[in-house]
Amino acid sequence: MMKFDMHCHTKEGSLDGKVPIDEFIATLIKRGYDGMLVTDHDSYNGYRAWKRKLKDKVFRNFVVLKGIEYDTIDAGHILVIMPETAKLPILELRGLPVQFLIDIVHRNGGILGPAHPCGEKYMSILNTRKHRRNLSVMEKFDFIEGFNACESRESNARAQEIAKEYGKPVFGGSDAHKLDCIGLGATEFAGNITCESELIALVKEKGREACRCGGEYYEHTTKQKIGKVNNLLVQSFWFYNRIGSMWRHHKRHLELKRMYIRIK
Repeated sequence: MMKFDMHCHTKEGSLDGKVPIDEFIATLIKRGYDGMLVTDHDSYNGYRAWKRKLKDKVFRNFVVLKGIEYDTIDAGHILVIMPETAKLPILELRGLPVQFLIDIVHRNGGILGPAHPCGEKYMSILNTRKHRRNLSVMEKFDFIEGFNACESRESNARAQEIAKEYGKPVFGGSDAHKLDCIGLGATEFAGNITCESELIALVKEKGREACRCGGEYYEHTTKQKIGKVNNLLVQSFWFYNRIGSMWRHHKRHLELKRMYIRIK
């Protein structure tokens, strides 16, 4: 079994990330982890920082996988993992509809699944207007995040129920943005993983038998500290996401044309 934190935000890659990638890795090693999936918001900059500064120099026995937490326009946050040979600049341009995202990822050999699917409004697929009562899109995902250290017990329990209902593997991660949250959520994989392609193959081959997840709950999230004011932040995020999506529309359109995918 190999133990990974499958939801990690770095200072280099996420605007709200507080911990540099080297400190993130060192902390996970101290807590007994074998690897991590870097999942910055709409950016690979955290992974790039590791590759540029640290790869083959330090932490040689620790596995760093390249992922991303993508902001869709209609289904909240989606975790995406592509083969190490895939180059898809569009994944750093937020705002695709989830169906386009699924098609692009699968056409290029990747896997994806909803982050905290039962969590905050707008950020989580089952709290979006389009998918709140229609769960059919779950069939098209390759995994579901079933444990997120920053979510509630009820949210995680519901996510695991849905994963079981649809026969999907469950990933676990800390969703850490701060030092004291790192390593609170874990995924243990039933196989050796040294790169993204090996992880993808394991998930596709073994399905729900590929891994198990769990961890501890983080008690110092922003929403716990500020209570009802958090609703205002959530609304602000929705507005920011919509504006960001509109601003990047032209770039996305050009990138999709380059990939020979027609959009209406």
